[in-house]
Amino acid sequence: METTRLLVGAAMRAPPPPPPTPQFRRRRLTHPRGGAHCLPFARAARTTLLTRCSYSRKGNSNSRGKPRRESSSTVRLEVEESSDQGKNSTNDQRKGDIRELFSQAQRNILYLNKQRLLAMEELKKLQDENELLLQEIEVLEMEVQGIPLEAIQSSRFCELLLRIDTMVISGMINMQEASDLREKVVNNRSIIESTFSDINHKANTELLSELRLFLHKPIEKPLHVVHICSELDPIASCGSLSTYVAGVSSAVQGKGNLVEVILPKYTSINTDGIHGLRKAEAEYESYFGGIWHKNRIWTGMSSGVGLILIEPIQLSYFNRDMLRGYPDDFERFSYFSRASLDYIVKSGKQPDILHIHNWETAIVAPLFWDIFAHQGLENTRILLTCQDLDSQCLEEPNKLEMCGLDPRKLHRADRLQDPNETHLVNVLKGGIVYSNKVILMSSIHSRDVLTRGLRHGLETTLTVHKEKILVASHGLDGELWDPSKDIYLPRRYSANDIEGKSICREALKRRLGFHSGSSIIVGCICDGYSDIHNLKEAVHVALRRSAQVIFMEKLGSVANSTIRALKEEFINLDDSIAFIEEYDETLAHLVYAGSDIILCSSFEDPSLQIAMKAIKYGCAPMQINFPNDKSRQSEGNDCRNRVMSKYIISTYGELSLLQALDSFKNDPSLWDQRIKDGMVKGLAWNAECYDLHWEAYSFVRKL
Repeated sequence: METTRLLVGAAMRAPPPPPPTPQFRRRRLTHPRGGAHCLPFARAARTTLLTRCSYSRKGNSNSRGKPRRESSSTVRLEVEESSDQGKNSTNDQRKGDIRELFSQAQRNILYLNKQRLLAMEELKKLQDENELLLQEIEVLEMEVQGIPLEAIQSSRFCELLLRIDTMVISGMINMQEASDLREKVVNNRSIIESTFSDINHKANTELLSELRLFLHKPIEKPLHVVHICSELDPIASCGSLSTYVAGVSSAVQGKGNLVEVILPKYTSINTDGIHGLRKAEAEYESYFGGIWHKNRIWTGMSSGVGLILIEPIQLSYFNRDMLRGYPDDFERFSYFSRASLDYIVKSGKQPDILHIHNWETAIVAPLFWDIFAHQGLENTRILLTCQDLDSQCLEEPNKLEMCGLDPRKLHRADRLQDPNETHLVNVLKGGIVYSNKVILMSSIHSRDVLTRGLRHGLETTLTVHKEKILVASHGLDGELWDPSKDIYLPRRYSANDIEGKSICREALKRRLGFHSGSSIIVGCICDGYSDIHNLKEAVHVALRRSAQVIFMEKLGSVANSTIRALKEEFINLDDSIAFIEEYDETLAHLVYAGSDIILCSSFEDPSLQIAMKAIKYGCAPMQINFPNDKSRQSEGNDCRNRVMSKYIISTYGELSLLQALDSFKNDPSLWDQRIKDGMVKGLAWNAECYDLHWEAYSFVRKL
């Protein structure tokens, strides 16, 4: 390797002729360790090899010579910087550094791209929320000015027609296309609100594109559905029927159909749930018990659905504390059923569907075909929904005469005769036989299990009429039970923005006096079906894992004895357990939002309301009463249209409370992912439940 030559000093005069070539030998010197004698080119990072030169003149190779002085100020030194091996090592290190920098740059680019996508998603979400808020503000401003919702919808309908005018004037469309668009809009006015709700923020080009798609889209004639029922949430509620009627009515109405609900005027009715309640000036008569009775009519709106309340003037059938549970319940609801049909005929209504519910109004079906079908209701059809096949009503045949039916004809024809008590009539059986379609409500059972395997006594009737039987799962009120819309929460949240749940958890702890911290919260909405011993064991398990536990009554529940027993058992644990002995709507929403786990009686509850609310609010539902027969729980996996029940059973069916608590602590990332997966499931009534009901409505209308 050629050594580097350093020239120290400067030649003061021309150099003399070059001397004879010396013979060199090399001696290795160690690097100086510092001080004033160190060479200026020495490096601290590695040892530098220096070569000191010695030479002898030609012919005198053994003599030691002194360094030749070429001039008064010039000395030559030769320095060897490093070996080839050292240079290769340095090059390899530099290449490795470059590769690491390149990899880091790639990771930074990927991270920035991911953040950009997240920012775009967040921007889209904010834009959607802003659009929704603008619409809500517009509605509130109209209401403040005294303009009802119907007027707002009418104004948007008119705005759409005016926009079509501007499209003609600007030359975007010709007069013939404008005429076709106007005709389509006018003929489908009932669905304009849901189809073109944000026209004020759209340019004419975008709106025209949507109008043209709407023009060529086949539109079914809107349905007119009248529910005749004994419950409606939040007006009169004591079971799953009330939430079902409210949810399905709102979902069907929201699709541009006309829905009305006829309900008894109970003394205990919740008038706060009725908008614009007023007593009609006119009265009408209905037949019952061989005479005609006067009835008073009340009208109003509930969640946008028309409401008719029937109040008997001469009889006190509904001036009682409870909705049902009296010895004369058959007479009470037979009167109401007959009065509802008399009202429909005398008011001139011609609904497409009469939707009746449970045994309480099942008698409408035989009454309709025996008496009312030829009184202007030739095109009306009957659909029966049953929440619980075990809830039946057996009566003497002669009681059918009270509402105008011929008991001899119906009883002998085996259409109302009870299969076990043959001397009695079964009102629910009559509803099944005389209805055009029957929907059995269950989120966990298949049609075969419901018709043959539950020992309710109607197996033969259901088997004979199996072609008209459908099974539907329950849903949630998408406006009331959704954490992204919930008006009761201190901070709304969703699967994409889960931060609000932590805020709700802390708010719940402050409300109940719990110490703050990262403790897991286990909530329980008591429905009266949980085994008290299993509940106590669940509390012990939760407390051993340092969890905080909340018990709260369910709306309309009679589980006070359960709460009292638990309170006595854990009386000395006020800092870790709370008992809420009276249902509070605001606090109930906060319990779901602030809890991490919600205890359920079991996943065999046909409505699964508590489990679905828990999942929607980012909680894990845990069942207390595990089924003895595992095959019954797993049968839901084969049910048609059981998306939610399949998910609940497959995800949480075999999971105990202890396992859930350990999973929350030991694998938080898996827990969070499972929770978010559940929150995005479609749980509202306007999801799979609406689709099945629309299928049933469309089918019976064509009969």
